[in-house]
Amino acid sequence: MAKKVIISTPRGTVYTIASNTSRSLLKNQQRGQTVTARLSWNRSFSNRFSSQYSKAQKFVDSEVLRGCSALVPFQTGALQKSGVLGTEVGSGEVAWIAPYAHDQYYNTPRTRGYDANRGAYWFERWKASEAKRVLSAAKKLAGGG
Repeated sequence: MAKKVIISTPRGTVYTIASNTSRSLLKNQQRGQTVTARLSWNRSFSNRFSSQYSKAQKFVDSEVLRGCSALVPFQTGALQKSGVLGTEVGSGEVAWIAPYAHDQYYNTPRTRGYDANRGAYWFERWKASEAKRVLSAAKKLAGGG
């Protein structure tokens, strides 16, 4: 089960500045006066956006797995499946957990004789070609246009 993204906001903060110096911090502020500013969060922000952000994160995680599956070296399919098993979609972390995944990612050629698309640095290669499209779609899912 994927982790639910929870957005929490602080109750608020009050800032007070006293202009005790000869040079006032604020324009037209008289010496000896104080200025108070209150920072408060919109309480509906968390309720409105948590589910949208969670959907966007699940989308990004799924797209990384889907897109990289065509780039991961493939002999038995275990490396590719380790990405699905090692990833909790929606957590924001995609991991290939096969014991040899690190070596396949960093210490092998970028292409294979059986398929020129499969090889080392599969995530970096996927990111170079697809990241803008996926992040743009995720932005729309999260309500950012």
